[in-house]
Amino acid sequence: MMNYTVRAVHCDHRSNDEEVYQALKRATGPLTRAWDRLRRARRIGIKFNQDWLIDKVIMHKGHRQQLVSDSVVRATLRLLRENTQAELFAVDVGVNDPKAPTEKVTPILPILREFGVDFVDGRHEPVTWAAVPGGGLMFDRYPLPRRAVEADAFVSAQKLKNHGFMGVTLTMKNLFGLMSLQPAGRPRAYYHHLVRMPYMLADLGRIFNPALNILDAMVCQASEEWGPGDYPQVPDTLIAGDHCVATDACATWLMGHDPQSDWLTPPFHRDRNALRVAAEGGFGTVDLAQIDFESEAQAPIGQFFAKITDPQDIVISWRRTTAEQGLRYRDLRHDLARRHAGEYILLQMGEVKWHGQTGEFWQSRRKLAGDHPEQGMFFKHVDPDETEGEHYEVYERTLAQK
Repeated sequence: MMNYTVRAVHCDHRSNDEEVYQALKRATGPLTRAWDRLRRARRIGIKFNQDWLIDKVIMHKGHRQQLVSDSVVRATLRLLRENTQAELFAVDVGVNDPKAPTEKVTPILPILREFGVDFVDGRHEPVTWAAVPGGGLMFDRYPLPRRAVEADAFVSAQKLKNHGFMGVTLTMKNLFGLMSLQPAGRPRAYYHHLVRMPYMLADLGRIFNPALNILDAMVCQASEEWGPGDYPQVPDTLIAGDHCVATDACATWLMGHDPQSDWLTPPFHRDRNALRVAAEGGFGTVDLAQIDFESEAQAPIGQFFAKITDPQDIVISWRRTTAEQGLRYRDLRHDLARRHAGEYILLQMGEVKWHGQTGEFWQSRRKLAGDHPEQGMFFKHVDPDETEGEHYEVYERTLAQK
């Protein structure tokens, strides 16, 4: 018996709510491991890919092009209500407008209320520093909304998309939207960082280990996660699986990409393939031969690609020099702590180019790089005790890669 099960089913984008429900039921029906975990849970947390200013949501053919569609939200909640007795709550940490009321940045709020599902606005939720089970790949612990971490089981429901930085953004990348912000957490740029991000996404996958993973690919997007929405895709597909890495590997293949490929192979032109990083760390697999995978859709289900914003030689230099500065910080940590304890710094070529209390530098790192735009800038919170537990050996391995 294989350890992972994934199903992809046809679902026309013109389908009504009942038809979408029936399609998702067909996709999730064989996921016995997922349903066993969910039925044992008393509290189920759900991360829908949905956070955006409502008046700026991009629509295509009656669907949100970049966010999970209403019909998929309804189908997901209906299935959970019918198959579990758990308390359900949705959770997200909005970044678009920190001061906006919840109603302005939560497009699915009316549907949550329709199903009696509480919404945890992670912007205002107490933060806990959650340890990665078995030890992290990038950090030992991460700041996350307390209620999200306390869930007995988790569901990740995401829109299928490309991503300019990570190549693809699927159910594991969806968990990045749970990272708590300042003052108790970290700025998003702290983790959305060259070298770090693939490893920290693998760590998030292990922390939450979603029992059920759903990808809305009725209408979706190529090129990048957000942007102007110039590349809509209409694959008429829903995908579901019982492990986020296995689900995303199958989805990556359906998009026309090789889930076993890595950095410098499209769409992973900016950094490593987070799915492969997770699998190398013993979490899931990117080998479709190890997955019980059946699909009613034929690959490729669209014309998917990741947007390229910078020349390859510049990206190679940024990645190498970022790793060098990570190791430089490790070597200078005690000296830097005497001068910058409790601050955030940007380290470039062995020098602190910026420092501040909040981690908000309000300028592009491209500009802060000054006369050396090819040199990476290492972003670090200076903690003499290194309580977050960064794994500097990642930077050593990065420099060893040719």
